Amino acid sequence: MTETHVKIFDTTLRDGEQAPGFSMSAGQKLQMAKALEALNVDVMEAGFAAASPGDFEAVKTIATEVKESVVCSLSRCNEGDIRASGEAIKPAAQGRIHTFIATSPLHREFKLKMTKDEIVRRAVAGVELARNYTDDVEFSCEDAIRTERDYLKRVVEAAIKAGATTINIPDTVGYTTPEEIQDLFEFLVTDIEGGDGVIFSAHCHDDLGLAVANSLAAVRGGARQVECALNGIGERAGNCALEEVAMALRTRADFFGLSTQIKTQGLYGASKLLATITGNPVPRNKAIIGKNAFAHESGIHQHGVLANRETYEIMKPEDVGVSTDNLVLGKHSGRAALKDRAKKLGFDLGENQLQTVFVSFKALADEKKEVFDADIEAIILGEAVGESGPWHIDSLYVSAGSDNGKQPVATVQLHHDDGREEKWSQEAAGPVNATFLAISHITGQPLHLDSFSVQSVSEGEDAMAEASVQVSTEFNAYHGRGTSTDTVLAGARAYLDVINRIERRADRQKAIAAQH
Repeated sequence: MTETHVKIFDTTLRDGEQAPGFSMSAGQKLQMAKALEALNVDVMEAGFAAASPGDFEAVKTIATEVKESVVCSLSRCNEGDIRASGEAIKPAAQGRIHTFIATSPLHREFKLKMTKDEIVRRAVAGVELARNYTDDVEFSCEDAIRTERDYLKRVVEAAIKAGATTINIPDTVGYTTPEEIQDLFEFLVTDIEGGDGVIFSAHCHDDLGLAVANSLAAVRGGARQVECALNGIGERAGNCALEEVAMALRTRADFFGLSTQIKTQGLYGASKLLATITGNPVPRNKAIIGKNAFAHESGIHQHGVLANRETYEIMKPEDVGVSTDNLVLGKHSGRAALKDRAKKLGFDLGENQLQTVFVSFKALADEKKEVFDADIEAIILGEAVGESGPWHIDSLYVSAGSDNGKQPVATVQLHHDDGREEKWSQEAAGPVNATFLAISHITGQPLHLDSFSVQSVSEGEDAMAEASVQVSTEFNAYHGRGTSTDTVLAGARAYLDVINRIERRADRQKAIAAQH
């Protein structure tokens, strides 16, 4: 890599996933890891191996499956964490251990209750232990921005002497400003003994809305790695957004004189996949990948764009994977046309997945006059994220209205993979509530509904609706998703998606118990 190359260290699967509302199953994390690998991220932080057996297995699985990107596990500067990370990344073609300890006065006094000398000793011991597992060791001074500069210099130099190859300077609480962090990195790059042999990294949080600006300023100060997450997800207000920092460096290469190796045409598809998996849609006005990022409603803007796109667009939609060729498909379109359209949208479908998607596409084409790109995306993402069964909807009929004394009624018929067929009618205060209660009655899964939302994902009067539900049991929380041109049916599919997840998980646990 050259001095003009900025490494992208993605932490969607660690810092992003641990944020409330963004948790993912091991299978979903692997799907995202594959998408990140396709984006060509230099490093992906797959998780915190010591956090739980599930996290350990997720990191190990990703380390086994991912070949092109460095797979990294986070660990505190203690023996148990580092050994767990080391074991988890063993299968990786390229593995990294990222170890950290807090250095600021606040953290030293109130969290760690350790002296400056103790922290240095712990940092050195942690890096040295990590080097027993891999030559690629990253060290972070947690809350570095609020650490005294002379002490920060001492800790970093000690970590470098112990064998750290990347030094991360995190703005843990999103406190810094662009001018301040640029000055800090200029100091580190020039004054740190051994600094010319390591890569300095920036990890900025967005508490003041400055994460991307601060990361870019750090790069100007000499950082050659940026830690970020897709859609900017992460603790509290989130992390520096991967898509924003990558496109800023690409679009303003004239100013920064730097580049990443991100395949930016995959950004939109990866962003949509993450939003679908986590049930957190991207805001319309989100930079780079929001629905309005390349939309123009103002008459003046529309006129300018028609005359020359560069009047109001500094990037081409195609550069981030947004297609401007909104080809309309219909019920007479074939598999080849669907596969070609999917490829233009950023999805390379294998034969088995193509067949499944094609069946859903034909069913939708029978319901709609025209099938748009967003419809196709919804079908593909639903097929990619969800698993089928064991319960399936055979029919759903809902009656609702404003007649006094009459409550809405939902009649649901389901069948199970084991051959059972069940039907139930349920009254409730609303049609969606009645549908959910009927499904719970048939499946024997009483759930607490925490949230329910529906949004249109395509155009026209017969637009596809995407329903998202968050439900909880006594011990766990789940997210489900469903799509249909009928909003109630979309909700039913999302609710049943959750129940199917619960049953599949129970079946897996029974199978594991039987093996032992």
